Amino acid sequence: MAGSGERAVRTRARLAALLADASTAALRSAGGRVAGVYLRADGPSDAPDFLRLAALAGLPGPLFRPWWRVHVDRPFPVCDAYRLGLPVVLPNATEAVRRYPQFAAGLPFPFASVHMPVPGGGGPLGVLAVLRPSAGDDGDEPLDRELLARLAEGLGTELLALADGDRGAIVWDGEPQCVRPPATRPPQAAVGRFTWDPGTHAVRADDRLHTLLGLAAGDFAGTDTALAEALAPAEAYRVLAALRETAAGKPPGAPLSLRAADGASRLLDLWPAADGGALPSPADGGGVARVGGVVFDPGRAALADGAADQLPQGVFCLDRLGTIVYANAAAARFAGRAREALLGRTLWDALPWLTGPPYDDHLRGALLSPEPVHFHVRRPGGPDGAHGGYDGFAVSVYPGDDLLTCTLVPASRMEAPGGPRPPGPAVAAGPSMAAAYRPIALAIALTDAVTAQQVSAVVMQELLPAFGGRRLAIYLLQERHLHLAWESGFPPGFLEPFDGVALDARIPAVETLATGRPLFFESMRQLAETYPGLPLDAEEGSRAFLPLIASGRPVGSCVLGFDGPRGFGAEERTVLTALAGLIAHAMERARRYDSEAALARGLQQALLPSRLSAHPGVETAGRYLPGTEGLDVGGDWYDVVESGDGLALVIGDVQGHGVQAAATMGQLRSAVRAFALGDRPPDEVLSGTNHLLIGLDPGQFASCCCLRLDPATGLTRIARAGHPPPLLLAPGGRARPLDIPGGVVLGVDPGARYPVTELILEPDAILALYTDGLVERAGADIDDGIADLRRALDRAGAAAGRRDGLTLSGVADRLTAAARHADARPDDVALLLARRLRHG
Repeated sequence: MAGSGERAVRTRARLAALLADASTAALRSAGGRVAGVYLRADGPSDAPDFLRLAALAGLPGPLFRPWWRVHVDRPFPVCDAYRLGLPVVLPNATEAVRRYPQFAAGLPFPFASVHMPVPGGGGPLGVLAVLRPSAGDDGDEPLDRELLARLAEGLGTELLALADGDRGAIVWDGEPQCVRPPATRPPQAAVGRFTWDPGTHAVRADDRLHTLLGLAAGDFAGTDTALAEALAPAEAYRVLAALRETAAGKPPGAPLSLRAADGASRLLDLWPAADGGALPSPADGGGVARVGGVVFDPGRAALADGAADQLPQGVFCLDRLGTIVYANAAAARFAGRAREALLGRTLWDALPWLTGPPYDDHLRGALLSPEPVHFHVRRPGGPDGAHGGYDGFAVSVYPGDDLLTCTLVPASRMEAPGGPRPPGPAVAAGPSMAAAYRPIALAIALTDAVTAQQVSAVVMQELLPAFGGRRLAIYLLQERHLHLAWESGFPPGFLEPFDGVALDARIPAVETLATGRPLFFESMRQLAETYPGLPLDAEEGSRAFLPLIASGRPVGSCVLGFDGPRGFGAEERTVLTALAGLIAHAMERARRYDSEAALARGLQQALLPSRLSAHPGVETAGRYLPGTEGLDVGGDWYDVVESGDGLALVIGDVQGHGVQAAATMGQLRSAVRAFALGDRPPDEVLSGTNHLLIGLDPGQFASCCCLRLDPATGLTRIARAGHPPPLLLAPGGRARPLDIPGGVVLGVDPGARYPVTELILEPDAILALYTDGLVERAGADIDDGIADLRRALDRAGAAAGRRDGLTLSGVADRLTAAARHADARPDDVALLLARRLRHG
């Protein structure tokens, strides 16, 4: 909320409370798991439009960080709701993938969502969003839209009242406040213990077990069959089989996820009882051990009654903001920390090795969908005594209304000595649901890839490992032929005969694009039988051929190769098909980028000076480096112009990148040359150029620094329009930034004035003009970058002063060396140096 002083502080606090109440109200009324409010981001009036997440209830803030700030033009439902002023309802994952593939890629879990604009007179003030468990593909809308609309309308009324009717003051400029939703039900007994004697089939249980099973003490017969039927009537055989396997020394590798008689979720963990000894059992033909077990409710917090401390696996609970509210003794031991050091701290702080990609995706899945997730994690650093000798765990996360219950099973428990790996969801063969969805979550990285090479690299680095693939080929369509754009993992030269193949060829890469249907071959034999005579790159393996189609336009084909035979389940095929659409859109965007970049590079090269105007009394040198991130051609320029008896030196930076920036740069350079050739003083050059830019109205502004140098006397007159200050290196001295009062950038204020500063440039002194791309670094202050450039100029000037062969051109090379060899340049760089000669 805009404002200042004590009133602003009170208003911000009232705004935060209002948003928190709205988020929790939406959760309660809509049965949601996550709710939040987006407001317009604070910023200059001419800044791009962004929405900021102001409040988030039901999900830890770090898990939602990629969506804290979104541009209103992004293809996201919250942006459409704000921009169009209409609710966006996504009842299930299928609808989300169809309408918003990028949104679905970032949150690839089965959930529903409603995004309701918050009305405010002249247009939406923000968006109230609710995420909740998904309806079926043919199900109804996830909640009553009218109810959420009333909540949004009430929020809008209160926001306007809080801002005294000033819509422009309703903004959010910080991180979202994370709200802990109210508990939906009181804690109940969470853990029930029992023992089972395989010789007599008798089960001895405590009273808590009866509570968890929803049974009175007299209703429980006290046998293994009664226990199995009370836990999971539909799959009692699983419980009985697990009891027998555990008695034989092969306990499950992770707790079994079951249902109680009333349908409630329960977890069952079993282990050979330490005090059991061996009991004869003729039915089993050998000695068996007594079995200990526990049943617990993953949705309850009341684990601290001491019973859970006897569990062999680690158990800890997170609230919906990611705070650890319970940890048993085993969890603390596996974490290598005291229990007190875990409780009350966030997962990101207490167990950082369980966070970050890809683990954050699994946690999001458990928070947004009702199904448990299972994955493996390796703690960095390897096993050591301080951590109980464990470095790998099978992790299971069980969602509840108020809590996530997480279990840690050490790698050593996942395989019994001399026996096969035990069954269990955490170690089951094949991809789990989360693993099948993982590629779509990783595909969000495609939004940052702007060239075909970058898109292909993302697919290779992110998608291929998620599916266990080893080979990748991407073909792009051009003039009715498929041309190979990327390959990895195939034998050298194998794909050359398929490069440039026509669309009438009968090969799978062509037919998948022609029909628009993906092709899956679970073995190389199946591929050979379908396409007789087709050359194969391996005898064993499997292949997937995906059509790349963007908005109905064919783009190309993607080939995924796997070393061994494998099946492609229905869910996996759906995910790969959706992912192919994302790749196609990214490739289509890359084509547009390549075309625009080529045009912009041509413009830039044509508009920059091929040579600088010369004067016998002045030596000059210029350098230009394009950016390497995004559209790599910007609007930086420099020029040296004959002006009367001297020279005019100018350097400028047009906002933005691409064709428009390059074209505007060309217009400004022409205007500056025209004014300078007329021997205008620097302030008049800038004023005239400013009026020209405003008259052209390109929607852009530019910074500029202009000076006129008289080589005979050294008199230099400098004016500056929002540009970094020049550096001056005096002979035998140290470089320093010049204190040049400046005006606003060009193209903003038609009445702007640009004061002139005069100085005498001594012979052999070096004057350095530069753009901000040379001194700006991510996360660093620009003053630090200017200080680094000043020190570099000191060193280069000293080398030139020793007359060791370093010319002014060599000084320019040294000053741009770091930028030239950087892995990435987010902005383009321009540098112009001038040195007054002693004998001119």
